[in-house]
Amino acid sequence: MQPYLQLASLRLATTIPLAPRLYDANLLTASGAAMASSMAYIALLCAALAAVVALLRWAYRWSHPRSNGRLPPGSLGLPVIGETLQFFAPNPTCDLSPFVKERIKRYGSIFKTSVVGRPVVVSADPEMNYYVFQQEGKLFESWYPDTFTEIFGRDNVGSLHGFMYKYLKTLVLRLYGQENLKSVLLAETDAACRGSLASWASQPSVELKEGISTMIFDLTAKKLIGYDPSKPSQVNLRKNFGAFIRGLISFPLNIPGTAYHECMEGRKNAMKVLRGMMKERMAEPERPCEDFFDHVIQELRREKPLLTETIALDLMFVLLFASFETTALALTIGVKLLTENPKVVDALREEHEAIIRNRKDPNSGVTWAEYKSMTFTSQVIMEIVRLANIVPGIFRKALQDVEIKGYTIPAGWGIMVCPPAVHLNPEIYKDPLAFNPWRWQGKPEITGGTKHFMAFGGGLRFCVGTDLSKVLMATFIHSLVTKYSWRTVKGGNIVRTPGLSFPDGFHIQLFPKN
Repeated sequence: MQPYLQLASLRLATTIPLAPRLYDANLLTASGAAMASSMAYIALLCAALAAVVALLRWAYRWSHPRSNGRLPPGSLGLPVIGETLQFFAPNPTCDLSPFVKERIKRYGSIFKTSVVGRPVVVSADPEMNYYVFQQEGKLFESWYPDTFTEIFGRDNVGSLHGFMYKYLKTLVLRLYGQENLKSVLLAETDAACRGSLASWASQPSVELKEGISTMIFDLTAKKLIGYDPSKPSQVNLRKNFGAFIRGLISFPLNIPGTAYHECMEGRKNAMKVLRGMMKERMAEPERPCEDFFDHVIQELRREKPLLTETIALDLMFVLLFASFETTALALTIGVKLLTENPKVVDALREEHEAIIRNRKDPNSGVTWAEYKSMTFTSQVIMEIVRLANIVPGIFRKALQDVEIKGYTIPAGWGIMVCPPAVHLNPEIYKDPLAFNPWRWQGKPEITGGTKHFMAFGGGLRFCVGTDLSKVLMATFIHSLVTKYSWRTVKGGNIVRTPGLSFPDGFHIQLFPKN
């Protein structure tokens, strides 16, 4: 028994010490793994917490930007997106957009927001608007969001400043200035309006916006680039600009199927045509000057040209668009307003039939003296563009911190002057949504932007095509009211997103008068 016990005790003595060693090793391995797992979890938790803190800090800084003074009231919305979705929300009326209207009510006539990733101060204040225009080149400069720059080109005339802008403006006024209007363009616009209206009267109906757009595009594109729709290279040019226009003021989502993508494709195709034309003309040094593009090519051929090919192409693209689209929209909504206000049509007929009675030849074209005598017509045009509000916002950028109206606009921030907020302000225009041309009676002719009227812009960048637009509208109205009556067939509903459009068109039928 004792040897057995001794053997057992020996085994016990030799085995017992081993158990703790094995237990300690397993414990160390398990505890080490657990500790590593815990450390990884803690590190992950800390990283997540740090990311959340950084995100919250970034969101706070977005909504509470630094400023050396008092910022205007308002909200910058969600980071990056800002209030872009609300800005582009559709508005089916001639009234001020809900986006601006609600914020004016909440914050006042000056407020901050964020559109397409940029902080912007919106001004519905006439005094501030006028100040911004007058201080261009000193405290402010022309600026548009990156999406606009992508559409119009990075070297478009709206993005150029100082001497280069003045040089291009002088160049464009060779075509659209009053001298050329008197000697050439008045007769050509009158003939275009007569011919188009006669053609439409032979049809069961015409979609007015498309018809007017085509009429003006054919006229101005011929003056700009010698446009000939029968040429294979130019046959789709008008169609490309149609695609461009639909997405011009739309949500900037550049994926197939969106209006913005269609817009960018339209620009790409139109620029391809213009580049081809430039290449052909540059290869013909003896080519005579037959249109505005030829004059631009001559400028490029100078020994030390001020223009570059990129600036020249962007200039031609912008002119082709601006020459027809804004006026076509204004005339379309103008005819809609005339249709709804027969008393205005009667007053227009009285004025224009008196002009015809005083002619030696009743069928002769409109003269410059006759155009300048169209007093009531001028009032109607002013009222149309006031209500049309084709341009929902005019953008500038602060070159330095600017103190104005008790607020600070930080350097680099955008400013959106809001013409509709002024044109539809009941404190400035009584019953602002009423179509009342007589409100302009006895008032001096507006030849530039004022505190209370900026349908054609203001300051140094007052639209160079203003006079051409007025001549086009006047000659169109002259032929329309003296030779035709009309009725609405269908459509006429408008939508602003925030740009003006007619989603279901505006179809009218014309009836020639005896």
